[in-house]
Amino acid sequence: MTAAGTQLSSFLTNRIQRIEVSATMAVVGEAEKLRAQGVDLVDFGAGEPHFATPAHIKQAAIEAIHNNFTKYTAVGGTAELRDAIVRRHAEDFGSDYKREDCIASVGGKHALFNAIQVLVDHGDEVILPVPYWVSFKDIVRYAGGEPVYIPTDEKHDFDLTADMVERAITPRTKVIVLNSPGNPSGAVMKPEHMTAVLRLAHDRGIYVVSDECYVYLNFTGQLFSAGCVHEVKERLIIIGSLSKTYAMTGWRLGYALGPAPIISAMQKLQGQSTSNPTSIVQKAAVAALTGSQECVREMLTGYISLRDQVVAGLRAIPGLTCASPNGAFYAYPNVSHYFERGGLNSASDVARKLLHEAHVVVVPGEGFGTQDHIRISYAVSAQNLERGLERMRKFFAGV
Repeated sequence: MTAAGTQLSSFLTNRIQRIEVSATMAVVGEAEKLRAQGVDLVDFGAGEPHFATPAHIKQAAIEAIHNNFTKYTAVGGTAELRDAIVRRHAEDFGSDYKREDCIASVGGKHALFNAIQVLVDHGDEVILPVPYWVSFKDIVRYAGGEPVYIPTDEKHDFDLTADMVERAITPRTKVIVLNSPGNPSGAVMKPEHMTAVLRLAHDRGIYVVSDECYVYLNFTGQLFSAGCVHEVKERLIIIGSLSKTYAMTGWRLGYALGPAPIISAMQKLQGQSTSNPTSIVQKAAVAALTGSQECVREMLTGYISLRDQVVAGLRAIPGLTCASPNGAFYAYPNVSHYFERGGLNSASDVARKLLHEAHVVVVPGEGFGTQDHIRISYAVSAQNLERGLERMRKFFAGV
């Protein structure tokens, strides 16, 4: 850091220096530099669908503009949108939330940030299963909390049980964060295991924040939300998003469902930061939630086919192991077989060389709390997936 940079950092708050730049955003930035130089990259880094937003959703936004629905709305979203969120969730998962139990935010990450800020104070412990989504630990640290990590085992498909959680609980535990289907592993908690964790937390007076961004991208044939377990509602906050379900990442619309006092506190925080989600996007979100869900089923079928393709391709590379993901659109292969070869000593080394030598973009596992893995987003066309796998085969063969 330059002298000027050192001087500037002394003026920055402690809370901003507790967090790091997102690992996925760092990879995106490095890839963009190469792309600007004309390098042909196969991008397995981006965590977003390759599908287009369905036409009826886009049309609703266009109509909102033509109808001049372009003013401020209520901070937590329109009544129409919150009712649509509650009804969709009730229809799909049998939950029983009301409008006052719901807030719409500027993406699922925003809803998660707000929830952690109103629940976690300095010194509070927050349990995070490993591997975890990159932003979990930094959002907790920003709030002054202390992450407590629970390693999970790829040999058991990164499964998490109540016994594992119970061993991590201390008198300072305030929140348990669950993420199923999970990013980066694609792991899906067994319904009985999630139910046991929810009941354990409820009995101990601990809140569960359940990040269900990928809840509809579940390949097991058994959709399950923490909201299915009605008796734990007073200690549960569900984080949802339209980004992955409806291929609406850039639209930025997420939501939270939870006890009305917590939702009210999140609304107070949101009212002093972003205020309402974009009015036009809210109309599009209503169309997504209340319209035909056939588009969701079609995308799910596509992801399952791509999952099978990527797992087979990765397992065909000597030395790589890969648990079969049961949801989301990520594979999380173990690349440690190649450490201490060809200058590769870490997952970051593998990711860096894959980018610069094979022109394949992946995210190193260190950002997700593990040392031996890389994350591959297979939300790409089957043709691009095969192109990338072939480049990886050649790269590892030469190590």
